[in-house]
Amino acid sequence: MVNFFEQNKKHFFFEKFIELALYEDVMDGDATSLSTLPEQSISQMQLLVKQDGIIAGVEAVERILKYIYPEVELKILIEDGKPVKRGDIVFYLKGKTQRLFSYERLLLNIMQRMSGIATKTNALQSLCIGTKAKITDTRKTTPLFRFFEKWAVHIGGGANHRWGLYDMVLIKDNHIDAAGGIDKAIVQCRKYLEERQLSLKIEVETRNIKEVEIAMEYKPDRIMFDNFTVNDIKKAIELVNGKIETEASGGINEHNLRAYALAGVNYISVGSLTHQINSLDVSLKVTGKQKI
Repeated sequence: MVNFFEQNKKHFFFEKFIELALYEDVMDGDATSLSTLPEQSISQMQLLVKQDGIIAGVEAVERILKYIYPEVELKILIEDGKPVKRGDIVFYLKGKTQRLFSYERLLLNIMQRMSGIATKTNALQSLCIGTKAKITDTRKTTPLFRFFEKWAVHIGGGANHRWGLYDMVLIKDNHIDAAGGIDKAIVQCRKYLEERQLSLKIEVETRNIKEVEIAMEYKPDRIMFDNFTVNDIKKAIELVNGKIETEASGGINEHNLRAYALAGVNYISVGSLTHQINSLDVSLKVTGKQKI
Protein backbone atom coordinates (compact mmCIF):
# COMPACT_ATOMS: atom_id res chain seq x y z
CA MET A 1 0.00 0.00 0.00
CA VAL A 2 1.42 3.37 -1.05
CA ASN A 3 1.94 5.81 1.82
CA PHE A 4 -0.19 8.95 1.38
CA PHE A 5 2.59 11.29 2.46
CA GLU A 6 5.21 9.79 0.17
CA GLN A 7 2.80 9.69 -2.77
CA ASN A 8 1.69 13.31 -2.42
CA LYS A 9 4.58 15.22 -0.83
CA LYS A 10 5.35 16.77 -4.23
CA HIS A 11 2.30 18.97 -3.64
CA PHE A 12 3.64 20.47 -0.41
CA PHE A 13 6.76 22.08 1.11
CA PHE A 14 6.53 20.14 4.36
CA GLU A 15 9.70 21.41 6.06
CA LYS A 16 9.02 25.02 5.05
CA PHE A 17 5.51 24.78 6.49
CA ILE A 18 6.88 23.56 9.84
CA GLU A 19 9.46 26.33 9.95
CA LEU A 20 6.92 29.06 9.18
CA ALA A 21 4.35 27.64 11.59
CA LEU A 22 6.88 27.62 14.42
CA TYR A 23 8.06 31.10 13.50
CA GLU A 24 4.45 32.31 13.69
CA ASP A 25 3.96 30.81 17.16
CA VAL A 26 7.40 30.73 18.81
CA MET A 27 9.50 33.21 16.82
CA ASP A 28 12.60 33.90 18.95
CA GLY A 29 11.46 31.99 22.02
CA ASP A 30 8.61 30.64 24.15
CA ALA A 31 8.75 33.32 26.85
CA THR A 32 6.54 31.44 29.31
CA SER A 33 8.34 28.10 29.19
CA LEU A 34 11.81 29.64 29.08
CA SER A 35 11.09 31.83 32.10
CA THR A 36 9.33 29.29 34.32
CA LEU A 37 11.04 25.96 33.59
CA PRO A 38 14.66 24.88 34.06
CA GLU A 39 16.45 23.98 30.87
CA GLN A 40 17.27 20.47 32.10
CA SER A 41 13.65 19.63 32.99
CA ILE A 42 12.31 16.42 31.36
CA SER A 43 8.59 15.66 31.07
CA GLN A 44 6.30 13.02 29.71
CA MET A 45 3.08 14.05 27.97
CA GLN A 46 0.09 12.10 26.68
CA LEU A 47 -2.30 12.95 23.89
CA LEU A 48 -5.70 12.61 25.54
CA VAL A 49 -8.91 12.22 23.54
CA LYS A 50 -11.81 14.26 24.94
CA GLN A 51 -14.39 13.53 22.24
CA ASP A 52 -15.42 10.44 20.26
CA GLY A 53 -14.35 10.37 16.62
CA ILE A 54 -11.73 9.20 14.13
CA ILE A 55 -8.13 10.05 14.98
CA ALA A 56 -5.93 11.62 12.30
CA GLY A 57 -2.57 13.36 12.29
CA VAL A 58 -0.52 10.80 14.20
CA GLU A 59 1.86 10.21 11.29
CA ALA A 60 2.00 13.97 10.70
CA VAL A 61 3.10 14.50 14.31
CA GLU A 62 5.67 11.73 13.98
CA ARG A 63 7.14 13.33 10.84
CA ILE A 64 7.13 16.82 12.33
CA LEU A 65 8.94 15.68 15.47
CA LYS A 66 11.45 13.75 13.38
CA TYR A 67 12.30 17.03 11.67
CA ILE A 68 12.32 19.44 14.64
CA TYR A 69 13.11 17.19 17.62
CA PRO A 70 14.48 13.78 16.54
CA GLU A 71 15.67 13.01 20.09
CA VAL A 72 12.14 12.97 21.53
CA GLU A 73 10.71 9.64 22.65
CA LEU A 74 7.38 8.83 21.00
CA LYS A 75 5.22 5.82 21.78
CA ILE A 76 2.17 5.51 19.54
CA LEU A 77 -0.80 3.56 20.90
CA ILE A 78 -3.47 4.37 18.30
CA GLU A 79 -2.80 4.76 14.57
CA ASP A 80 -4.40 7.14 12.08
CA GLY A 81 -7.90 6.22 10.93
CA LYS A 82 -8.87 4.34 14.09
CA PRO A 83 -12.05 5.19 16.02
CA VAL A 84 -11.38 6.77 19.40
CA LYS A 85 -13.53 7.57 22.39
CA ARG A 86 -13.31 10.07 25.21
CA GLY A 87 -10.52 9.09 27.61
CA ASP A 88 -8.35 7.23 25.07
CA ILE A 89 -4.62 7.97 24.96
CA VAL A 90 -3.23 8.16 21.43
CA PHE A 91 0.48 8.50 22.17
CA TYR A 92 3.08 9.41 24.78
CA LEU A 93 5.92 11.91 24.35
CA LYS A 94 9.00 12.27 26.51
CA GLY A 95 11.62 14.97 26.17
CA LYS A 96 12.80 18.36 27.34
CA THR A 97 9.85 20.17 28.88
CA GLN A 98 10.64 23.54 27.31
CA ARG A 99 10.70 22.07 23.82
CA LEU A 100 7.58 19.94 24.27
CA PHE A 101 5.62 22.97 25.50
CA SER A 102 6.89 25.10 22.62
CA TYR A 103 5.74 22.57 20.02
CA GLU A 104 2.49 21.61 21.77
CA ARG A 105 0.15 24.01 19.95
CA LEU A 106 1.47 23.22 16.46
CA LEU A 107 0.95 19.49 17.04
CA LEU A 108 -2.51 19.98 18.55
CA ASN A 109 -3.73 22.38 15.87
CA ILE A 110 -2.86 19.85 13.19
CA MET A 111 -4.29 16.84 15.01
CA GLN A 112 -7.51 18.53 16.12
CA ARG A 113 -8.39 19.77 12.65
CA MET A 114 -7.28 16.62 10.83
CA SER A 115 -9.26 14.46 13.26
CA GLY A 116 -12.36 16.63 12.84
CA ILE A 117 -12.17 16.30 9.05
CA ALA A 118 -11.51 12.56 9.20
CA THR A 119 -14.45 12.10 11.57
CA LYS A 120 -16.82 14.02 9.28
CA THR A 121 -15.56 12.23 6.17
CA ASN A 122 -16.01 8.85 7.81
CA ALA A 123 -19.57 9.72 8.85
CA LEU A 124 -20.54 10.86 5.34
CA GLN A 125 -18.86 7.92 3.63
CA SER A 126 -20.77 5.55 5.90
CA LEU A 127 -24.00 6.98 4.43
CA CYS A 128 -22.88 5.64 1.03
CA ILE A 129 -22.65 2.01 2.12
CA GLY A 130 -24.22 -0.22 -0.50
CA THR A 131 -23.60 2.28 -3.31
CA LYS A 132 -20.58 3.01 -5.51
CA ALA A 133 -20.40 6.67 -4.43
CA LYS A 134 -17.17 8.01 -2.97
CA ILE A 135 -17.06 11.20 -0.90
CA THR A 136 -14.48 13.64 -2.22
CA ASP A 137 -13.07 16.97 -1.10
CA THR A 138 -12.79 20.28 -2.99
CA ARG A 139 -10.41 23.24 -3.19
CA LYS A 140 -12.38 24.97 -0.42
CA THR A 141 -9.49 24.47 1.97
CA THR A 142 -7.54 26.61 4.44
CA PRO A 143 -4.72 28.43 2.61
CA LEU A 144 -1.39 26.61 3.09
CA PHE A 145 -3.11 23.83 5.08
CA ARG A 146 -4.58 21.93 2.12
CA PHE A 147 -2.11 19.05 2.34
CA PHE A 148 -3.17 18.15 5.89
CA GLU A 149 -6.86 18.60 5.12
CA LYS A 150 -6.74 16.32 2.09
CA TRP A 151 -4.65 13.86 4.09
CA ALA A 152 -7.42 13.83 6.71
CA VAL A 153 -10.09 13.18 4.07
CA HIS A 154 -8.03 10.21 2.89
CA ILE A 155 -7.66 8.91 6.46
CA GLY A 156 -11.42 9.24 6.95
CA GLY A 157 -12.09 7.01 3.95
CA GLY A 158 -12.84 9.66 1.34
CA ALA A 159 -11.22 10.47 -2.00
CA ASN A 160 -9.17 13.49 -3.01
CA HIS A 161 -10.22 15.70 -5.90
CA ARG A 162 -7.56 17.74 -7.73
CA TRP A 163 -4.80 19.27 -5.59
CA GLY A 164 -4.91 22.63 -7.34
CA LEU A 165 -5.41 24.37 -10.64
CA TYR A 166 -2.40 22.61 -12.16
CA ASP A 167 -3.07 18.86 -11.98
CA MET A 168 -6.55 18.55 -13.50
CA VAL A 169 -8.82 20.56 -15.79
CA LEU A 170 -12.20 21.46 -14.29
CA ILE A 171 -14.25 23.50 -16.74
CA LYS A 172 -16.79 25.30 -14.56
CA ASP A 173 -19.74 27.56 -15.32
CA ASN A 174 -17.64 30.72 -15.56
CA HIS A 175 -15.22 29.07 -18.01
CA ILE A 176 -18.14 27.80 -20.09
CA ASP A 177 -19.84 31.20 -20.23
CA ALA A 178 -16.60 33.05 -20.98
CA ALA A 179 -15.59 30.54 -23.67
CA GLY A 180 -19.00 30.64 -25.36
CA GLY A 181 -20.24 27.17 -24.45
CA ILE A 182 -19.23 23.71 -23.30
CA ASP A 183 -18.30 22.63 -26.81
CA LYS A 184 -15.93 25.55 -27.40
CA ALA A 185 -14.40 25.21 -23.93
CA ILE A 186 -13.59 21.51 -24.36
CA VAL A 187 -12.24 21.92 -27.90
CA GLN A 188 -9.97 24.76 -26.83
CA CYS A 189 -8.90 22.83 -23.73
CA ARG A 190 -7.85 19.76 -25.71
CA LYS A 191 -5.94 21.95 -28.16
CA TYR A 192 -4.06 23.58 -25.28
CA LEU A 193 -3.19 20.24 -23.67
CA GLU A 194 -2.04 18.73 -26.95
CA GLU A 195 0.16 21.70 -27.83
CA ARG A 196 1.89 21.47 -24.45
CA GLN A 197 1.92 17.68 -24.33
CA LEU A 198 0.04 17.65 -21.04
CA SER A 199 -1.82 14.57 -19.88
CA LEU A 200 -4.49 15.98 -17.57
CA LYS A 201 -7.98 14.64 -16.96
CA ILE A 202 -10.84 16.89 -18.03
CA GLU A 203 -13.95 17.39 -15.93
CA VAL A 204 -16.89 19.53 -17.05
CA GLU A 205 -19.49 21.12 -14.81
CA THR A 206 -23.07 20.98 -16.07
CA ARG A 207 -26.11 22.91 -14.85
CA ASN A 208 -28.93 21.05 -16.57
CA ILE A 209 -29.74 17.99 -18.68
CA LYS A 210 -29.15 19.88 -21.93
CA GLU A 211 -25.58 20.66 -20.90
CA VAL A 212 -25.07 17.01 -19.95
CA GLU A 213 -26.11 16.04 -23.49
CA ILE A 214 -23.63 18.50 -24.98
CA ALA A 215 -20.82 17.37 -22.65
CA MET A 216 -21.46 13.73 -23.60
CA GLU A 217 -20.75 14.53 -27.25
CA TYR A 218 -17.22 15.73 -26.37
CA LYS A 219 -16.39 12.83 -24.00
CA PRO A 220 -14.63 14.44 -21.02
CA ASP A 221 -13.22 12.18 -18.30
CA ARG A 222 -15.85 13.23 -15.77
CA ILE A 223 -19.12 15.16 -15.77
CA MET A 224 -20.17 17.12 -12.70
CA PHE A 225 -23.87 17.65 -12.00
CA ASP A 226 -23.95 20.96 -10.16
CA ASN A 227 -26.97 21.72 -7.96
CA PHE A 228 -29.08 19.02 -9.64
CA THR A 229 -32.09 17.62 -7.81
CA VAL A 230 -31.99 13.89 -7.07
CA ASN A 231 -34.54 13.27 -9.82
CA ASP A 232 -32.44 15.20 -12.36
CA ILE A 233 -29.37 13.26 -11.23
CA LYS A 234 -31.20 10.01 -12.01
CA LYS A 235 -32.07 11.28 -15.49
CA ALA A 236 -28.47 12.37 -16.06
CA ILE A 237 -27.12 9.01 -14.89
CA GLU A 238 -29.40 7.22 -17.37
CA LEU A 239 -28.12 9.52 -20.12
CA VAL A 240 -24.45 8.93 -19.28
CA ASN A 241 -25.10 5.19 -18.98
CA GLY A 242 -21.77 4.40 -17.34
CA LYS A 243 -19.70 5.77 -20.22
CA ILE A 244 -18.15 8.63 -18.23
CA GLU A 245 -17.37 9.17 -14.55
CA THR A 246 -19.97 11.27 -12.74
CA GLU A 247 -19.93 13.62 -9.78
CA ALA A 248 -22.70 15.31 -7.83
CA SER A 249 -21.97 18.68 -6.23
CA GLY A 250 -23.76 21.57 -4.56
CA GLY A 251 -25.99 21.68 -1.49
CA ILE A 252 -25.29 18.10 -0.45
CA ASN A 253 -25.18 17.31 3.27
CA GLU A 254 -25.79 14.45 5.69
CA HIS A 255 -29.56 14.82 5.30
CA ASN A 256 -29.75 14.26 1.52
CA LEU A 257 -26.42 12.62 0.71
CA ARG A 258 -27.65 9.03 0.68
CA ALA A 259 -30.33 9.88 -1.86
CA TYR A 260 -27.64 11.25 -4.19
CA ALA A 261 -25.47 8.17 -3.59
CA LEU A 262 -28.38 5.86 -4.41
CA ALA A 263 -28.96 7.80 -7.65
CA GLY A 264 -25.79 6.16 -8.97
CA VAL A 265 -23.04 8.82 -9.11
CA ASN A 266 -19.38 7.84 -8.78
CA TYR A 267 -18.38 10.81 -6.63
CA ILE A 268 -20.06 13.27 -4.30
CA SER A 269 -18.00 16.38 -3.61
CA VAL A 270 -18.63 18.09 -0.28
CA GLY A 271 -16.98 21.47 0.28
CA SER A 272 -18.02 21.54 3.94
CA LEU A 273 -15.60 18.68 4.63
CA THR A 274 -12.85 21.26 4.90
CA HIS A 275 -14.42 24.69 5.22
CA GLN A 276 -17.19 24.04 7.77
CA ILE A 277 -15.65 21.53 10.11
CA ASN A 278 -15.51 21.19 13.89
CA SER A 279 -12.13 20.15 15.25
CA LEU A 280 -11.98 17.06 17.44
CA ASP A 281 -11.17 17.87 21.06
CA VAL A 282 -7.79 16.40 22.05
CA SER A 283 -5.16 17.73 24.43
CA LEU A 284 -1.55 17.18 25.45
CA LYS A 285 -1.13 16.76 29.21
CA VAL A 286 1.89 16.19 31.38
CA THR A 287 1.72 12.80 33.08
CA GLY A 288 3.90 10.71 35.31
CA LYS A 289 1.60 7.70 35.49
CA GLN A 290 2.95 5.79 32.49
CA LYS A 291 6.54 5.40 31.45
CA ILE A 292 7.52 5.01 27.81
